[in-house]
Amino acid sequence: MRYDSITEAIGNTPLVRIDPAVHGLRTIDLYAKLEMLNPFGSVKDRPAWHMARPHLEGAAGGGGTVVELSSGNTAKALALLAGMHGLRFKSVTNRMRVPEIKELLLLLGAEIEELPGRSECLDPTDTDDPLTHFHQALSEPGNTYLHTDQYFNPRNVEAHAAGTGPEIVKDLDGRAPDWFIACVGTAGSSTGVARVLREHDPEVRVLGLVAHKSDFIPGIRTIDEVHQVGLFDPATYDTIESVTSDEAIDGMVTLIRRCGLLSGPTGGAAYQGAVRHLRKADTEPVEPGRRRTAVFIVCDRAESYLSYVRQRRPELLGRTRRTHSVPVPTDAEARSQARVIGVGDARSWIAQGDPRPLVVDLRSPHAYAALHIEGSVNIADELFEELLRGGLPFSKRTPVLLACPVGEKSLRHAALLTRMGHPDVRSLAGGIVAWRDAGAPLVRA
Repeated sequence: MRYDSITEAIGNTPLVRIDPAVHGLRTIDLYAKLEMLNPFGSVKDRPAWHMARPHLEGAAGGGGTVVELSSGNTAKALALLAGMHGLRFKSVTNRMRVPEIKELLLLLGAEIEELPGRSECLDPTDTDDPLTHFHQALSEPGNTYLHTDQYFNPRNVEAHAAGTGPEIVKDLDGRAPDWFIACVGTAGSSTGVARVLREHDPEVRVLGLVAHKSDFIPGIRTIDEVHQVGLFDPATYDTIESVTSDEAIDGMVTLIRRCGLLSGPTGGAAYQGAVRHLRKADTEPVEPGRRRTAVFIVCDRAESYLSYVRQRRPELLGRTRRTHSVPVPTDAEARSQARVIGVGDARSWIAQGDPRPLVVDLRSPHAYAALHIEGSVNIADELFEELLRGGLPFSKRTPVLLACPVGEKSLRHAALLTRMGHPDVRSLAGGIVAWRDAGAPLVRA
């Protein structure tokens, strides 16, 4: 195959049958749509090109900046596309959760701006969220950014309705599968593909997979977060089920070691969620000789997620897994067990406490460098979780004040430290956002 541009290689990815000996389903053929074989490495290549193309054709070489609220695959694809057209790219996010992706974005020439945010993705109804303010500013007249707006742009859905969905039907000899299984991020791929499949067969069942509440799987929203996405429509899905990060990694390892598919954790979550759901259907009576079909998407590749695996399953990378025996509290348990302190009381505690508390800022280094409580130390959330796996990271004699963007992560960590025997650890109510809004002083690094 010969192309004049790498963008011509986007799409037409393989549909590969998973060996039944791997998944154990007797009456259902399970297929993987290998979107990680797109030229930039993920399912997001399609919508990134489809959303950016109208901007790029008119702005090429003009020195403009493409901007997107993304910390992952959409940002990677847009950074490459912008660079090809002589433009800059800016990624805006509340934090970069995966270090390899952040480093890759910097290698691609992206500018990264990390803002304090209340959730992992944009919530347009939260008028106090800095991400919402930034998104609103992008829509104002005179804005000079080229904004692709993946959470609300219908071209995100159209990219999959025009490409991914028809390709699945074509590779199944003109038939739609009986099931389509999709992890839900921006909801673009699940919505676009489901639309096409149901045009061919209204009986297609669509399973949407979200991350388990308070868990983190790259590229997948939790059930609370997904309702914040403008493209999400619950009617798209016959069923929505949650997947844990452990299940995602288990599925990822199965696809890599048993199927030769270098899947990332999103593909692993899709596989694991699909098999778990389809096992029930596999017991249903079917016509003799009839094979039903199911399709899931392998969104991206494993290499960008080694730190994610190392943090959660170090034994897979030849490292010793260190765990403490204290179970992680649920959200409800964290709210009831953690000590919470308001901004005014926290300021008094820091100024007059005897001994004074150690203030730990759980945000990213970039957010900490921009503004932080004077005298605080920065231990990013991911690193703090790693420290907790080894036991108490502080002396029990040291009082501790934990702060995060809006008080959610700090609440959970405070509850866990309390369970582990720390006598005086408190979570800053409302986080750094509340501290700022109260007019309390913040300093720059």
